[in-house]
Order: sequence, then C-alpha cells, then structure tokens
Amino acid sequence: MIAGCGQSSTAPASSTAPAAPAASAGADSAAPAQSEEGPIKIGMLEDLSGDFSLCGTYKTHAMELAIKELNEAGGLLGRQLELIAPDCQSDNQRYQEMARKLILDDQVDVIMGGFSSASREAVRPIMEENKMLYFYNNQYEGGVASHYTFCTGAIPEHQVMPLMEYMIENFGPRVYTIAADYNFGQLTAQWVKKATEQYGGEIVGEEFLPLSVSQFSSSIDKIQKADPDVLVVLLTGVTQSSFYGQWATAGMDVPIATTINIAQGYEHKRFDPPACANMYVTAQFVEELDTPAAVDFVKRFHELYPDEPYVGMEAAAQYTGMMLYAEAVKKAGTTETEAVIAALESGVSYDGPAGLVTIYGPTHHAIMDIWIVYSDENHNISFKQKYDQIVPDWLEKEKGVDLTKESPNTQFTP
Repeated sequence: MIAGCGQSSTAPASSTAPAAPAASAGADSAAPAQSEEGPIKIGMLEDLSGDFSLCGTYKTHAMELAIKELNEAGGLLGRQLELIAPDCQSDNQRYQEMARKLILDDQVDVIMGGFSSASREAVRPIMEENKMLYFYNNQYEGGVASHYTFCTGAIPEHQVMPLMEYMIENFGPRVYTIAADYNFGQLTAQWVKKATEQYGGEIVGEEFLPLSVSQFSSSIDKIQKADPDVLVVLLTGVTQSSFYGQWATAGMDVPIATTINIAQGYEHKRFDPPACANMYVTAQFVEELDTPAAVDFVKRFHELYPDEPYVGMEAAAQYTGMMLYAEAVKKAGTTETEAVIAALESGVSYDGPAGLVTIYGPTHHAIMDIWIVYSDENHNISFKQKYDQIVPDWLEKEKGVDLTKESPNTQFTP
C-alpha cells in the first residue's frame, strides 16, 4: 500500500535497539535456527530516505518507542530486545537484500515493516521461503493470505466500506476515482467500485496515473466534466501529492474521500489551507484523536522525538504490531516461530493508542475501531463517526480462507 507520504526532513540513521521474536504453527521444513538465549532480535525494514521516508521515519520512531518501553519493563521472557533496522531507501531491490541479510546474517526472530505494497510483495516470498514471521504494520489494499504474514494496519474492510457508505448517504451516488497506477491504487479502486455498487452508487469516472505524474490539469478537467458527488483520491508519494494544491485552485465544491491522506501523510499540516478542505478519511488513529490512550501515546512519542512533526496512523499500527508480537511471545512462552504464530492465531489483543486491536486468526488481519476523520477549509480536524471493532473476515467469507488450517500464500482481489 502506498499513501500520500513523501520525503522527510528528519531521516534518522539505522537503529540498533532491543527486539522481540516469534513462534509458529504449521511449517514442514526447517527455518533458520532461533536462539532462546541472548537478546530477542527484531528486524525492521523501513524507509529512512527516499520517497517514503516521511512515513518510514515516524514508523521507525514508533518501533523504537515500543522496544524502549518493553525493555524498561523487563523485556520478554527475561530477555532484552534488540532492534536491527537498516534503511531500505524506498528501493524494493534493497528491501530484498536487507530482508535476506536480517534472516541469514543477523538471524532475527521476527521482521516488521514495509511501507508500500510493492515493498511488501518484494519481500513476502523471501519470508515464505525462509519461514520468517513477518508483520506488515501498515494500511494497504487487503487480500494477503499467508501463514507467515500478519497485517495489523487498516484495510478496505475497515476503510473503504464504511467510507463509501457514509459518503453516498451524505453526498450522493455519483463517484469518481483518481488513483495511483500500481497495486495499491488499482486494488483499492476495485474495493471502491464494490462498495459504491453495494451502497447504491455508481462509478462515473476512473483514472489511474503513474507515480511520476505531478501535473493534474487534464485530470481535473475530466473530473469537472463527470460532475461527481464524491471524489475518491488514492494518489500516493511526494510527487502525486501536488494534486491537492491544484485541486484547491480549481475551486470545485466536491467532497474528497480517501483512505490515506491526513492520517498517514499529514497533508493537512504540510500543505497550506485549503488544499485538504472538505476531505474525509477513514483511519484507526490520527494525532488529533482525543481518547486518553491516544493522547498519552502522542505525549510519550513527542517526549522521545520532539522534532517529529506528526504522529500518523502508521506509527500507531507499528507500535501496536510490536506489542501484539510481544503478547504472542508471552503467551507462547518462546520466540519459536510456529509457537508464536499459533499464539497470534488464538486471538491475542493489545489495547493501545488506537484502542483495542485483536488478531483475527483465520485471516491474520486485525479487528479494530475506525473513525471517519474530517478536515475543513482551515484544516481543522473533527470526527464524524466511529465504527466499533470491525472484523476483517472478507477473506474467510468470500474466498474461503482459514489460515489456522491452510495457507494459500497469495493475495486475493475483490
């Protein structure tokens, strides 16, 4: 998955802090040996430089915060955690190189990370081949069904379905989608079409643009001619984020619906108003969320990283993913991969910055609360509606997947 995140002005160096391991439930051949002595090694693959470093930086900080707090509380199973976190530089080939290094050379117990869907899919076969437990703590287009992969971020069942229901009910049935031309944009657009039709709407236009596109005048002309009630924007990366200023200049009074902006790339802070005016996004967390747990998380985060400009939803997902792993290790009583996977599949939970998050065993995704977040013409944030404990069971109900029994190790589409 990719969102409107771009380059960061604060890209820290690779970290080495304490980490946590894994145990599993159902592989037949031997994985790399895992030590039950010394530190638990957590491998992390994130982007501290390049196009996705804005989100990669705060996700790295969230992981460092989680590991610091776990170590200060005594670690896991009486062992401290060590974080090994190379910079993947927003480059998929480097993701693959660093994944192999973490597994074969560093012999980590678990790997977490990845921002874009392309980076996730670049490393997922390596995880499968090496029987490595992998947490993808990021919003994405959904559909991954793998024994070794757990996805703790929001997916279309959490975001697209409630978002399109809300937008069609409140603004009308005519929907136009503009999206990045790669797997996140394409597959999420399929979910938008599915949801739009389910809730009585129609797609009146659809356009997919390469990630290199920065000029959108012709696209805006097409949107104006289609005259939609709702504009769904699924553009990603620093280059495509120039759409918002150009859209505001065009002066169209059409509400924007998105699953990534504001919550992920904090465009409402980075861009001058009214670039994000009249924008609706579904998210499990934003820095402005005023629940006690969210406020406390943001406070602790900024105390450790005072120069971090924003604590986005992927920071909460990354932190929560690490804490879910910790809960599974405690339940398993070991870092052995298959034992940890069995513990995860049993439905471990963590109540943290985004509220209660529980692993749903049959799909390896997460049950969570979702908010409809609104940005007005001055980029003030408010919360329009909350959806409690959405269960990500589409893979189970429509594709017959039950990862507690069998793994197809593929990505399904709607």
